[in-house]
Amino acid sequence: MAISQDILQLPPQPPGDRIQYGTDPLQFGELRVPGGNGPYPVAIVIHGGFWRAAYDLDYISHLCVALNEAGIATWSLEYRRIGNSGGGFPGTLDDIAAGANYLGKLPASYHLDLNRVVVVGHSAGGQLALWLAGQKNSIKLQGIVSLAGVSDLRRAYELKLSNTVVADFLGGSPDTVPDRYKIVSPIELLPLGVPQRLIHGTLDSNVPFEISKSYVAAAKSRGDDAELIPLEGAHHFELIDPRTKEFETVKKTILELL
Repeated sequence: MAISQDILQLPPQPPGDRIQYGTDPLQFGELRVPGGNGPYPVAIVIHGGFWRAAYDLDYISHLCVALNEAGIATWSLEYRRIGNSGGGFPGTLDDIAAGANYLGKLPASYHLDLNRVVVVGHSAGGQLALWLAGQKNSIKLQGIVSLAGVSDLRRAYELKLSNTVVADFLGGSPDTVPDRYKIVSPIELLPLGVPQRLIHGTLDSNVPFEISKSYVAAAKSRGDDAELIPLEGAHHFELIDPRTKEFETVKKTILELL
């Protein structure tokens, strides 16, 4: 296994406070807060896994704990995925929107600063994070951090990423369900009107670097505050592994947005 994927073999961190935002067993988030009295800025964290049920929020728990250590509360969302009842289009998207907005319903005893909220998404979670920024949300977002995100679903389909998983997610190709691509693919939702930071390894073989590069060029051309942060020689998973030098860039970027 490539060193990039080593983080997937680590036992997950102890779960945070598991809080249901919906009635389905998979409609929950894990809230972790730093030590101290707060109020804490918040990162809504969205895990990836190409929208498939094979992957859950456990693998991104190390990123959440590392952000806690930097003084940031994390609200890590689980959601229905391909293979789960109700997963895929539109259930996955409905869950992300509901989970993010539920942040405003969490008890005041958690001491969250809802004026300082960012969304951080990895891989398919990057698509969901950018999509979320284009929706009407009850929570005002200070910014989006996409970590090797799938920000262009048409291009992802063309490249047949992960056995053309985009078609499984949206229920067809860009030719058969074009309206779904228009309302779900981040690049087609521009401008988002929210600061966007796209961090991507230049040697990523899961989600090619070119996807973020093209997206940022399009976002800038539409007037958005968007920045591409290339990580030279990095692959797909260093970005979420607190043991790597790449993660320092991720943490610094999140703190700057907050």
